[in-house]
Amino acid sequence: MPNSISRYNLAVPRYTSYPPVPHWKVEGFDIADAHSRFVDEVKKRGELSLYLHLPFCEALCTYCGCNKRITKNHKVETPYIDTLLKEWQMYLDLLVGVDFKISGIHLGGGTPTFFSPKNLDDLLSKMLEGQQLVKDYAFSFEGHPANTTSEHLRVLYKHGFRRMSLGIQDFDPVVQKAIHRWQSVEQVEKCVREAREIGYTSINFDLIYGLPFQNMEGLDNTFTEVTRMLPDRIAFYSYAHVPWVSKSQRAYDENDLPSPEAKTLLYQWGCRLLERAGYVDVGMDHFVLPGDELFTAREHHHLHRNFMGYTHDRETLQLGLGVSSISDGVGAYWQNEKVVEDWSERVNRGELPIFKGHLMTDIEKSIRRRIIELSCYFRLSESELLQAMHLDHELQHKLYAFVEDGLIDIKPNGLIVTAKGKSIVRVVCAAFDPNMKVIQDGVFSRAV
Repeated sequence: MPNSISRYNLAVPRYTSYPPVPHWKVEGFDIADAHSRFVDEVKKRGELSLYLHLPFCEALCTYCGCNKRITKNHKVETPYIDTLLKEWQMYLDLLVGVDFKISGIHLGGGTPTFFSPKNLDDLLSKMLEGQQLVKDYAFSFEGHPANTTSEHLRVLYKHGFRRMSLGIQDFDPVVQKAIHRWQSVEQVEKCVREAREIGYTSINFDLIYGLPFQNMEGLDNTFTEVTRMLPDRIAFYSYAHVPWVSKSQRAYDENDLPSPEAKTLLYQWGCRLLERAGYVDVGMDHFVLPGDELFTAREHHHLHRNFMGYTHDRETLQLGLGVSSISDGVGAYWQNEKVVEDWSERVNRGELPIFKGHLMTDIEKSIRRRIIELSCYFRLSESELLQAMHLDHELQHKLYAFVEDGLIDIKPNGLIVTAKGKSIVRVVCAAFDPNMKVIQDGVFSRAV
């Protein structure tokens, strides 16, 4: 890895929100104020997107940093769904008299397909009862290739789901053993084939580089299989090693991970293979086939980045339901209790199960706008750049260092991130973040 890149292998946020969760000012958070802002935004926009966190998994994937509950006891499904519906009803009560439509639903986890097709059918039937949908609504779900059945696919399709995201990570059996995540090429092919036959119009594969024991040969074989199936989208994520957050990552030694130099080569090789297969890069870690909605959104300047990654909706109002879920009220964030029992107990007491949040200032909104512009389009207009420099007099020196190292160019019309800088655009974003004047190891994953 060139010295200029290795120097920027810093612990920085992924910027799926601004401020990132560790920088929320929780002591100043007022739930009533947050909900007042939320209701006002729903009134103004007339639409709302929902994220449902379904946390259960039958087995622990050691690489995973998501909030999950490992169990083989499927009796947990019904009580969880009942509680989720109670939480939804509390928000409907908050929105009484407000005319709105649902613009999207995303089922995340955990493993949403842990739940039986019947229980998912019951959940969605009751959630959507009496609700109106926008004309171009988008419903999506995350599935495990090893347990997503044709019945799951048909039930979700019946409720309007047309997008499926499969967690592949890597097909190399050595890597799969290390991360405790098994699915065969045949299982993935079957799932993709059935989804397309049923009528799903967008299929995404999640892949990760930087996993333990991963190497060029294994990655090459994985991409051969992936590009043969030709999913519409591919998320090619950098493995985030955060064992202080996800204890399961201590199941392997850090010496088993590729070095920063090797990880950079894995990323570059993966990008090259995707480009050869006809994919176009969108943002810092997504690749799509031309004609995909994310590609069109980028071309029309509608691309947005939120807690789920990149979306084609510019700054969507998102309500999170379920344990640990995060809501983005545009002017406010809040997160639910992170333990299933704590979340369930509060909902069943008739309380909204929020345990922390953040109210955004006008300055934070402007910083958020710049970071979204950088992470979505790899550029910043002259006016935004000048405003940022006016707020932070040290920024100019940081940017000059980036220019000297070939990470960015400063043009008369603003800032452009170079091809070299795209792989570590998180570091460029962090330069505009006043909370990152001191790099905080043990809080965020490293950029490389």
